[in-house]
Amino acid sequence: MLLYFQIEYKTYFGQQVMLTGTHPSLGNGDRDKAVTMNLIEPETGLWMFSIDAEPGKAFTYRYFIREDNKPLALEEWGPDRKYSDDGSSCSSRLQVDFWRSMADPDYALLSSAFRRAIFRNNYRHPVPRRKRKPEKKSITLRFKPVVSRIKEGHYISVCGNAEALGMWHEERSLDLGNPVHPVWEGDVVLKSQDFPVYYKYLIKNSSGSAEFWEKSSERVIYLPEEFTPDVIEINDEKFDYPRFPWKGAGVAIPVFSLRRKNGAGIGEFSDLKLLVDWACKSGMKLIQILPVNDTVATHTWQDSYPYAAISVFALHPVYIDLSKMAALTSDITARIIRSQAKYLNTLDKIDYEAVMVLKSRFFKLAYDQEKEQFLQDENFKDFFTKNSFWLKPYAAFSYLRDLFNTADFNRWGDFSTPSEEILDQLTSQDAPHFDDIAVHYFIQFHAHLQLSDAADYARSKGIALKGDIPIGIYRNSVDAWLYPNLFNMDRQAGAPPDDFSPIGQNWRFPTYNWEEMAHDNYSWWQLRLKQMATYFDAFRIDHILGFFRIWEIPDDQVEGLMGYFNPSIPYTSEELRIAGLRFDQERLCKPYIRDHFLKERFGDLTERVKKEFLDETATGCYALKKDFATQRAVEKFLTPGPDATPEERNQAQSLKKGLFSLISEVIFLEAPDSGGNGWFPGNGMHFTNSYRELDFQSRQVLNHLYTEYFYRRNEEFWKAKSLSKLPAIKNATEMLLCGEDLGMVPACVPHVMSNLGILSLEVQRMPKNPATEFGNPSEYPYLSVATPSSHDTSTIRGWWEENQAKTRRFFNEILGNPGEPPATCEPRIVEQIINQHLFCPSMWAVFPIQDLLGTDESLRLSDPHAERINQPANPNHYWCYRMHVDLEQLMDHEEFNAKIFSMIENSGRYEIY
Repeated sequence: MLLYFQIEYKTYFGQQVMLTGTHPSLGNGDRDKAVTMNLIEPETGLWMFSIDAEPGKAFTYRYFIREDNKPLALEEWGPDRKYSDDGSSCSSRLQVDFWRSMADPDYALLSSAFRRAIFRNNYRHPVPRRKRKPEKKSITLRFKPVVSRIKEGHYISVCGNAEALGMWHEERSLDLGNPVHPVWEGDVVLKSQDFPVYYKYLIKNSSGSAEFWEKSSERVIYLPEEFTPDVIEINDEKFDYPRFPWKGAGVAIPVFSLRRKNGAGIGEFSDLKLLVDWACKSGMKLIQILPVNDTVATHTWQDSYPYAAISVFALHPVYIDLSKMAALTSDITARIIRSQAKYLNTLDKIDYEAVMVLKSRFFKLAYDQEKEQFLQDENFKDFFTKNSFWLKPYAAFSYLRDLFNTADFNRWGDFSTPSEEILDQLTSQDAPHFDDIAVHYFIQFHAHLQLSDAADYARSKGIALKGDIPIGIYRNSVDAWLYPNLFNMDRQAGAPPDDFSPIGQNWRFPTYNWEEMAHDNYSWWQLRLKQMATYFDAFRIDHILGFFRIWEIPDDQVEGLMGYFNPSIPYTSEELRIAGLRFDQERLCKPYIRDHFLKERFGDLTERVKKEFLDETATGCYALKKDFATQRAVEKFLTPGPDATPEERNQAQSLKKGLFSLISEVIFLEAPDSGGNGWFPGNGMHFTNSYRELDFQSRQVLNHLYTEYFYRRNEEFWKAKSLSKLPAIKNATEMLLCGEDLGMVPACVPHVMSNLGILSLEVQRMPKNPATEFGNPSEYPYLSVATPSSHDTSTIRGWWEENQAKTRRFFNEILGNPGEPPATCEPRIVEQIINQHLFCPSMWAVFPIQDLLGTDESLRLSDPHAERINQPANPNHYWCYRMHVDLEQLMDHEEFNAKIFSMIENSGRYEIY
């Protein structure tokens, strides 16, 4: 049987449409053996290709665009297409396909967030019976549109200019079935004289009446001039809705912040089911949480930081609901644990260490009690088989972490560098310590069961769970231990200085070795995302700018000020001279320390600083002593001992702050691996004495070089770098992908994200347009998530009280209210801000639960500043925020829930259409 493929794509010179697949004639799954399609009609961009296919033999295929002299192909959205037929005898078939542009917003509605959850549809309309059998010289026209946005009980129909399609009478149209939702199908038998066939789709309700037709003009299918196929299959990709685009609302809250009546002092995976019930009641369609991977590195409260996971696969044990894990046989022990859990649940904030001590003790007791049955459990065996690639190393790492009392594997002696042999020895079932390994299997299995149960429940209720992927990995993690080649372990990721953190941020994560990751098409990332898709149907990439470039800090420095963008193109010494700069490496690239400003920085400590930390190189000129040439060395030296007095601690802090500022007194930073001939402009150079004390001409040249480096020089370079990674990340799963694109955003970022169909994040007080003080929600793009606050900012109410002048401008100009704003953000004001977001064009309006509670006087917390989750400027922040009302109470606040539901419904964010 001859099988023809047809697709329309208008190319420009140098581009070719390629076809690859699992069929032998399409490369047998090898993309390097993809075939080039034939351009039939240059005017319309019609491409075709034919193969010999065996009837009844299924295979997968996909299209992509190859461009001369470009290593990267242009990919289309989604998984590979599937070809199958009923095995009936025919001599030729034509597959009519349409290009799936990643930039097309409609394809976001085919992500798993919609197919598996929001538009989950259990209704199956029967495929229509063919009204007549194919005759000689007849043509079977098979319609197979993909439509997920449809109400339960409604179905797709097709109407057209042929008698078999009703002659444009909707009551005689061809009703389609959906045996494999969201693909609809049905066919008619036509004669060649019936062509060209004009047709449109419509949606019918359960009574058989038309809800609405597509708004666009008629679709058309022509017979090929070269041949007449026996079967034409039209794979229309989408329905053209006549009404507004779909929009939804969601709630954001970390799992740890959830509270229920019978909890244990911290939110748990099982609490998500209560949150789902509340989301349904209030009209929400999405629940957004923070990362939930295991962060246990130090067994202290510092492990509360959810972005420092020791494994990108393992779930955090703290989220396990003990009551659903096992029932202890010791009544006394069980009663004591329940009593302690009850006490912890009364606390306003999370006592992370106490919760972990309690749960860790329970895990060990439960494992000892259940281990024989557990290790023989068929469900566990299946889980272990699927996850052993990460589970065994994770268990070994956790075992060694606790034995050595540190997660720093560099201090593990012979175990610092793992091998297959070492891992096999550590995880052998015959080892005397096997129980210390298997207990981690036990914990992870139950964490998996509980999060899976919550995820399945959410999907069954039409609620999508949205997870969060940190941009970095923890330095002392399983992943760094196993795959150090994938990371730059001598570098640190962070963020440049901004209004929130004038010295920048240092997250202390190693940066990625992208070149090494590219060798296997980013398989580490793909595995990570596939694991995540088990539980989530949407995800947020934290700091998506890291896929374009990351702010990288040498490991011997502490502040983000000492960083640069990697990758980026440094200036050579020759370039700097050509630009008109008198390039003096000693003057511009080493700390500029002069006597006349030391007193200002150190006050009464100035003489001690000169004597202990500096060498005088000329009259009034100083250099840092060799032992204190880096911020990390200064930090180590000035870290107070456990017996230090408050005065000594304050003095050490003052010295450290001042010495850090001296070390950052540079104009240029040396580019790694440049041999002293590559230089990055320091992000904070304008605030240094080194810059201020240069002559006017030099400052002018530096201003130009600074602007060129940060805003123009690297744009195309960063764009190419992102396009080498992000398509593989996006195509790894069918989850809806959202990116956190805040901060110093390169000009290429919005374009790349839009073209790849990645939703942006729009935070009103952090506008993308640097010329504006606040974002205007009415101007947000459709492919975006709009929010008034995030876990990294204060809440609406907290922000309202931070800057009175700014609040007044916001109150008058953005909200359009006259006069002076109230001193505190009253419920009506919070409600006005939320409504402003609900009515914006963004696909999603997502609100921290604190902001929603702020609309109700009886539910809001009295102190708005106690609602804040994170302080990004503080690397040692304690993540301990808890809801002050439990979820059961929230469910019972009928008036509040009805108000939120009404706001969402009135804004058009509730109904499917």
